Amino acid sequence: MINDLPETMSGIATLGHGGLDMLVWRDDLPVPVAAANEVVIKVAAAAVNNTDINTRIGWYSKAVTGGTDAVGDINDADASWSGTALKFSLIQGADCCGYIVTVGADVDAARIGERVIVRSMQSTGSGNLPFITDTFGSEHNGGFAQYTKTYDAEAFVVDDTLTDTEWAAMPCAFSTAEGMLQRASLSAERVLITGASGGVGAAAVQLARMRGAEVWAMTQATKADAVTALGAHHILSRDAVLPQAHFDVVIDLVGGTSWPALLDALKRGGRYVTAGAITGPIVELDLRTLYLNDLTMFGSTYQARSVFEDLIGYVQAGKLRPAIAANYDLRDIRAAQDAFNAKTHVGKITLTVPQ
Repeated sequence: MINDLPETMSGIATLGHGGLDMLVWRDDLPVPVAAANEVVIKVAAAAVNNTDINTRIGWYSKAVTGGTDAVGDINDADASWSGTALKFSLIQGADCCGYIVTVGADVDAARIGERVIVRSMQSTGSGNLPFITDTFGSEHNGGFAQYTKTYDAEAFVVDDTLTDTEWAAMPCAFSTAEGMLQRASLSAERVLITGASGGVGAAAVQLARMRGAEVWAMTQATKADAVTALGAHHILSRDAVLPQAHFDVVIDLVGGTSWPALLDALKRGGRYVTAGAITGPIVELDLRTLYLNDLTMFGSTYQARSVFEDLIGYVQAGKLRPAIAANYDLRDIRAAQDAFNAKTHVGKITLTVPQ
């Protein structure tokens, strides 16, 4: 079933890998058309994530060995989540909250009007095979425009517990954090969270505290109060000397040259999980530390559908609410990403999509 929609829309087109000049506001973008198993969404709000910026700058290329603030040469052929070349121009935006306005032929027309958020790490396109993931705003056009489309199965109904911008803060960062905590089976244990003031880190602090964990958070001293307010019991500076054999779980978003100390800080039988490496992806591992201490290491990208369902449940039960650091108009995406890269905020930077 198709409602009357305009043929063109406004939004941000990413023209290629590169700097902020690759982000261009356009008023002539084609409005997406739903395939049989898809829905078209009128976007109300989006948000800024590391993955949006890392995709634009090409950081996922194996040619890049430094942190996200020092990207040099890249290989366009592998500079994406999937390790394949992206098709430009691309509408990015891993986060989206909006309202279904059109459905494909195989989708119940009763879905029109539903308020939804879109799962960022999607499995429908792979036939729901485990560990095969497409990313909304990377392999598929995302939320940085007035309309977007996604698979019917990837649009999740939400209630009025949160505002549009608050719901838009949830999909990418919170599902990444929840996926990491579930992968590590975190319970009421002692956990260390690196990069604890960013979107994923702040979410991990909240979700770990919700589980009854004793939360140790690594962040700048200027952000200590804000991270404590999210649920951290203890604050460590980013260059702190970590206690040895002290933590049951390490949730790491940073990587970099100080990485070996994170494994030394784990108790025997401890678990380490990573979903990012903002200060550098290449680290040094002493295998003796790994096997003599019976450590377990997890990478975390793929998420079962239940991760997203659990998140929505936490919110609608009143157990979880995102911290919003600032909100920008989508037209000001360059300023929003500049503010994000300055790393002076705690929580999420969101975007209102002009109607």
